[in-house]
Amino acid sequence: MKHKLLLSTVLVGSVLLATAAKDPVLMKINGKDVKLSEFEYLYNKNSKQQVEKETLDQYVDRFITYKLKVTDAEAAKLDTLPSFKKELDGYRDEMVRPFLEDTTVKERLVREAYERFTKNVDVDHLMLSLGKDYADNKKQLALADSLRTVLKNGAVWDSVAAKYTIDPSFARNSGHYGFIRAGQFPYSFEYGVYNTPVGEISQPIRTDFGIHLVRVNAIRDDEGTVRARHILRLFPRTHKPTDEEKQAVKQKIDSIFELVKAGGNFEELAKQYSEDPGSAKRGGDLGFFSRGQMVPQFDKVSFTLKNGEISEPFETSYGYHIVQRLENKGFMPLEEARPRIEKAISMDERAKMPQMVKLAEAKKQYNYQVNPKLEKHIEDAIKANGGYDSTFVATLRSDNFPAFTYANEATPVSVIAAKLNPKTKLNAESAKGYFMSLIGDIADAQVMKYYTDNLINDNTEFRNLLNEYRDGMLLFEISNRKVWEGAGKDTTGLKNYFEQNRAKYTWSEPHFKGIILSAKGDSILDAVKADILKVGHVDSLPTYLHKKYSNSIKMERMVVVKGENQLADFLCFNGPAIPETAKYNRAIILEGGLINAPEVYTDVKGQLTSDYQDVLEKQWVEELKAKYPVVVDKRVLKKLR
Repeated sequence: MKHKLLLSTVLVGSVLLATAAKDPVLMKINGKDVKLSEFEYLYNKNSKQQVEKETLDQYVDRFITYKLKVTDAEAAKLDTLPSFKKELDGYRDEMVRPFLEDTTVKERLVREAYERFTKNVDVDHLMLSLGKDYADNKKQLALADSLRTVLKNGAVWDSVAAKYTIDPSFARNSGHYGFIRAGQFPYSFEYGVYNTPVGEISQPIRTDFGIHLVRVNAIRDDEGTVRARHILRLFPRTHKPTDEEKQAVKQKIDSIFELVKAGGNFEELAKQYSEDPGSAKRGGDLGFFSRGQMVPQFDKVSFTLKNGEISEPFETSYGYHIVQRLENKGFMPLEEARPRIEKAISMDERAKMPQMVKLAEAKKQYNYQVNPKLEKHIEDAIKANGGYDSTFVATLRSDNFPAFTYANEATPVSVIAAKLNPKTKLNAESAKGYFMSLIGDIADAQVMKYYTDNLINDNTEFRNLLNEYRDGMLLFEISNRKVWEGAGKDTTGLKNYFEQNRAKYTWSEPHFKGIILSAKGDSILDAVKADILKVGHVDSLPTYLHKKYSNSIKMERMVVVKGENQLADFLCFNGPAIPETAKYNRAIILEGGLINAPEVYTDVKGQLTSDYQDVLEKQWVEELKAKYPVVVDKRVLKKLR
C-alpha cells in the first residue's frame, strides 16, 4: 500500500511539474502568480493592435504597471462588489457558449449535407412502431434485427413489409419510396440511408416516428432543378372521378392543347384556362423545383422535356396537365447553398450535434462511466421490494450506491431516483429500464456543468479571455476612482496645479467669457432689457430672469473662441446674424466679454483636467511600485526572447 501511495505521489508530482513546464510562472505581483500563457496572450494581441511596435522590455514594463493597478483594485475589494460580480457572471455566461460546442462539427455537417444534396438514393422502406418504454424498445429493436436477417437471406421485401410495417404509405407504394433526396426526412433516417451501400440493408434506424429498415437499390447524381409552367384542368375533388368525368376533363385539355399547337401564347392560355389557383395568375409559372417535389408523373415529364419544349397532355392524380419546361439549373455551388443548408441544420436534430460532440469529449476527458454493476443493483432492489411502487422509489431515494462516475466524483442512485414517478405502474423489466433511461440526461447536465465550472482551469484560451475581461473591468474602475473621476473632483488640486503652471495655459487669440441670453423675438428681449435696468447686474440676475421668463429665454454660460459658438460669433466676433427662423432669434451679452488669457482654472478646465490626470497617474504608479513587490523570473523571460 505504501509503495502504491508513493508511486501515486510521484506520478502526481510529475504531472504538476510537466504542467508547470508548459506554462511556467513569468512573474509574481504582490505574491500572485502571473503565468507565461497570460502574458503571451496579451502581448501577441497588443502587438497586432500597435501601429508602432514596442520592444519586449517596453511591453513588460507596461504589463507590470497594468497588473499593479489590477492588484490595487483587488486590494480595494472592487472584485467583491455585487455589481462587479453580476457583470462578470453575465459576460462569463455569454463567453462560455462557444466553448460548449465543437466548432468543426457544423462545417462538417454543412459539407456532408451538400454532398448528399448532389445524390439521390432509391430505397425500399419498412417501419416498426416505437416501444412504449425502455424494455419494449429493446424488443422492437430486436425484432428489427431479426427482420433484417430474414431480408438479407432472400425474403421478399414487400411481403415482409406487408406483415410488419406501420408506414401509412405502404398501401400506395408497397414499401418502395423510389429516389429520395437529402433534406426530405429526419437527419437520423437520412444518415442511415446515405451510409448504407447499394444492395445492402441498413442497421435499424431509430427516429421519433419509429424504427426503420431501409434497402438501398441505387444511387444517381441529382439532376438539379427545372423551372416549368403548366396548364391544369382538375378532376372533381369531392369524390373519386368516374371514367366519364375523366374523359370530359381530357376533352377540355385536348382543346386547349390545340390552341397551344396553333401558336397560342402559353402564358396567356394558362391565365385564362388553368385551374391551378396558385400558378394560373403567374401564367402557370411554378418556379424552380427539384425531383421529388412534384407528383411522380409530373416529375418525369418535367425532367424529360428539353428547355422550351411543351408536353402532350398527361394525367396525374390531380387532373390533366400541359407542361412547358422553361430552364434548368445544375446543383448550386457550396457557398451559394450554404445559407439554405445552415438554416436546415439549425431546425433539426443536427443543431445540437456540436454540443453533443463537445459533451462526448468532456465525458472522455473526465472518464465518465456508468457503474457496470448498476443494472444488477437495481434488479436486486426491485426483487427485494417485490416490485415497483412508492416504497421502492423511497428506498432508492436514500440509496448511495454509485450510479455513474466522472472526474473521480460519484453520483449516487438517490440523485436519479429523485426523478422517478412513484405512482407509475411498471413490471420489473420496465422499472429497471425506466430507471436506466433517466441516467443520460442527468449525467449530461452534470458533466457539462463540471466542464463549464472547470473551463478556467482546464482551458487556457478561456482563462485568458475571462481574465482579460475581469482585469479590464477592475482597471477601468480603479483608474476612474484614482485618476479620471478623481481629477475632476479634486477642486483644490486643480486650482493649485493651475496656479503653479499658469505659464502653460495661454491663448493665441481672445476668448469670449460670460453669459449670453437669447429670446423668442424682439418683444421678449425688450422686456428683459427693461428688467435688467430695474434690478441691475446682481448675482441673482440669471436666476431672477429664468424664473420670470421661463422658456421664453435661454441663457448659456461659455468660454469660447471665434468659430465655436454662433451667438458668440454674432455678438463678439462680427459673425453672421442669427437666422430669423431660429426659435431664439434675438440675443444680448448678459455678462462678460473678451479676455486674452485664462483668468481662473475653470477657463481651461478641460485641458487642465487632462494634464492633472497625467500627474495623478504618475503619482499613483510610483505609489504602486513602492507598495506591491514585483518579481520577474528572468530565466522564463529570457526563453521568451
